[in-house]
Amino acid sequence: MDVIVGSESHLEQMEKLVSSWYKDGTLPESFIWPPDSRPGKLAAAPSCKNIPVIDLGGAEGGDHTYIIHQILEASQEFGFFQVINHGISDTLLSDTMSVLKEFFELPLEDKASVYSEDPQKSCKLFSSSVNYDAEDVHLWRDVLRHPCHPLVECLQDWPQQPSRYRELVGTCSTQVKKLALNVLELISEGLGLGTGYFRNELSQNLILSVNHYPPCPDPSLTLGLTKHCDPNLITILMQEDHVNGLQVFKDGEWMGVEPISHALVVNIGYQLHIISNGKLKSSEHRAVTNPCNARTSAGFFVAPSYVCVVEPARALVSASNPQLYKSFQYEEFLRNFNTMVFEGKSEFAMESFKLQT
Repeated sequence: MDVIVGSESHLEQMEKLVSSWYKDGTLPESFIWPPDSRPGKLAAAPSCKNIPVIDLGGAEGGDHTYIIHQILEASQEFGFFQVINHGISDTLLSDTMSVLKEFFELPLEDKASVYSEDPQKSCKLFSSSVNYDAEDVHLWRDVLRHPCHPLVECLQDWPQQPSRYRELVGTCSTQVKKLALNVLELISEGLGLGTGYFRNELSQNLILSVNHYPPCPDPSLTLGLTKHCDPNLITILMQEDHVNGLQVFKDGEWMGVEPISHALVVNIGYQLHIISNGKLKSSEHRAVTNPCNARTSAGFFVAPSYVCVVEPARALVSASNPQLYKSFQYEEFLRNFNTMVFEGKSEFAMESFKLQT
């Protein structure tokens, strides 16, 4: 395939993928972050044993109230927790991760139909970000991103190779969405919002973003993903076993989120922080690279529809607990968030949506 796009052929554009050249052992200057941004020795920060691991196995029984308490406590203190006995089979998780890794190992020619630098294309493979050519410094990652809902419509645009990609990712995304809604139901109950609060436009969209981080010659100088909070409602993340990389910022320090076999990481996004009127925490996190092993992670982002109006839940606003954020359409928030990220100001993404109290 040799389609001309501007002054570059399609395959020449694909040579931007880190996975296409990393084996030559070089670290191009365009991937070296400024001293105040690079992880340095913290790229090898030890995993934190304190990030909560919540067993959802008893959520339907006598442990229901206790599990809600654990989820709220973790969401308030960390903004992150891991779940086990979540209802998704170990086999499906392992097979899905295997097919995702297999995709990135395909020859460039087999990935050419998916590669795109068009921000409007819904299913695309790209390197670093969709703004690659405008970036001062690049991320050490390749990304495959596509919507998962409505499934029947979306999967027609998904990769056709590996052969089981659509089957496995489709099944997994359906079960992950079910899990996310179950967790949101527990959060809703814990916040006193009743049942079904999030089962509407607030959780309509599901986007899969698969990040592939090849081995890096010097992880202290590079980043797989810069520090940020997720703009969506809630994120369910699949991590590879035994390969560290995800770090969360807490109490002024970066701490590693230890991969637990077949556990899933749950991350509170900005929209859930806003709906809870600031009660639940959205924590900054990042991904660092590894000198020896490639790492692949799959984030399922549950988000409102673009025209959905988001605001603090009225039941959580009172004279003693005034409203902290204004009402807005999610599309407006997302547009502002993407601009802030591109400008390297992601920490200010919430500022224009705060109410002065």
